[in-house]
Amino acid sequence: MVQISPMAGKTLPSAQLTDIPALIAAYYDRKPDVSIPTQRVSFGTSGHRGSSFHTSFNENHILAICEAISRHRKAEGIDGPLFIGMDSHALSGPAQKSAIEVFAAHGLDVRIDEKGGYTPTPVISHAILTYNKGRTTGLADGVVITPSHNPPSDGGFKYNPPNGGPADTSITKAIQDMANGFLADGMKDVKRLPYEEAKKAGCIKGHDYVTPYVEDLDAVIDMKAIQDAGVKIGIDPLGGAAVGYWQPIIDRYGLNATVVSTEVDPTFSFMTADWDGQIRMDCSSPYAMARLIEMGDRFDVAFANDTDADRHGIVAQPDGLMNPNHYLAVAISYLFQNRPEWGKDLGIGKTLVSSGLIDRVAKDIGRKLVEVPVGLKWFVPGLLDGSLGFGGEESAGATFLRRDGTVWTTDKDGIILGLLAAEITAKTGKNPSVHYHEIIARLGTPYYARIDAPASPEQKAKLSKLTPEQFPLETLAGDKIISKLTRAPGNDAPIGGLKVVTENGWFAARPSGTEDVYKIYAESFKSEAHLKAIQDEAQAAISKVFAA
Repeated sequence: MVQISPMAGKTLPSAQLTDIPALIAAYYDRKPDVSIPTQRVSFGTSGHRGSSFHTSFNENHILAICEAISRHRKAEGIDGPLFIGMDSHALSGPAQKSAIEVFAAHGLDVRIDEKGGYTPTPVISHAILTYNKGRTTGLADGVVITPSHNPPSDGGFKYNPPNGGPADTSITKAIQDMANGFLADGMKDVKRLPYEEAKKAGCIKGHDYVTPYVEDLDAVIDMKAIQDAGVKIGIDPLGGAAVGYWQPIIDRYGLNATVVSTEVDPTFSFMTADWDGQIRMDCSSPYAMARLIEMGDRFDVAFANDTDADRHGIVAQPDGLMNPNHYLAVAISYLFQNRPEWGKDLGIGKTLVSSGLIDRVAKDIGRKLVEVPVGLKWFVPGLLDGSLGFGGEESAGATFLRRDGTVWTTDKDGIILGLLAAEITAKTGKNPSVHYHEIIARLGTPYYARIDAPASPEQKAKLSKLTPEQFPLETLAGDKIISKLTRAPGNDAPIGGLKVVTENGWFAARPSGTEDVYKIYAESFKSEAHLKAIQDEAQAAISKVFAA
């Protein structure tokens, strides 16, 4: 049973906030030891993340990663601009300085925000794709410095190649291994210039990220419909990278919208704590979103973004904060019936742990479903070639095509998912929450949850290599098992675990990449009691597999 902290949904006392000067001092003072696994460069699904307090995100990590990226670009012939974005975490500024020192030493054509501001993840993807359109040489790529919604003490660094999306495993492994080699070798092969000298180098240029992205939004969202309907919108950037984007959007399109807070503070002291008493800018958490939820009835629809604005949280009545899976189903249902220029053969992309309600919506509207492993990178080819209209995952991240059916971004875009909620409200007269209840009245109510269970490193390794034949069950919670999957049906890629499906429910079990646990995602279309039965039987069966 998850233990909810008594501080959940409340602001923390100042004594419990992150000591920012100490955090930044640790970034420069602590030197990682690559013989300690937790201190190595490690690119997960969203780049390298860690905290300087734990010697897992420090100056040498970033210098080594940037040296590796510089060499990767040279080896691949990538010689166009390198777009850099960063969020408002305290470690993002120092990390950008470190990156500039290395990139300037290599003479790379680097573009940073012209006003020294923050740049959301989707804006970097949009900038890369916009620059590269029609080009076959001189291609651009990018870096985003963010740990997403993670606590204030964390830092993050991710690389987006010329396709604009998250780098695939072959690229991140090469960068990771090269960077760890530099760390192990005492950084002697890492080129850098002193920051003041690097900043003056002619290759480091200011760039207007805001205007091109804002001006282009009506290519992906019906902004005029939102304006004409006068939809009353509430927006909370949660002190993140979108804070400088919302007012220009409101002004440009004449929206009836209020930015409820423009406060930026590296301690994120204005945030209400998440379920465990930690601060996270998690726009899918009712505890982290308590402030906007309380204001929800003042607006027709309200939304927030996490710190790098690649995720969305939608607040609409009667539900308040919508479950991310529920909103994805509504967004898909609406988009594929309200984008007349989208081709009839466009597919719907979902990760295999997203709700089965999406499967039912796809069938209901007669669209092909493409189910892939966890991670938005799996949608990049389909978004680029226009075979996928939408790609989304259960953790409130998604993107979709422009209104004319061409690519918008190949990374998650929480800004357009928020604006889509306003478009839905404007065009239909009903907010996304009302649409959700209409959908489940036709297609059934989903009961969805994720739990974590203990697993040793050996057990996690066993789970990641499981074959369907090793899973003994033929029924699950009283229903016949239809399929046992260890490869994603949409692209035949390994899922690193197991998914078991029946007519009325499913579960997926995957090992955690960072903790000694495995995650069980499960869903029932019958009841909470049936969901609990699925979870219990799944855990018991996995335990037998571990014991075998």
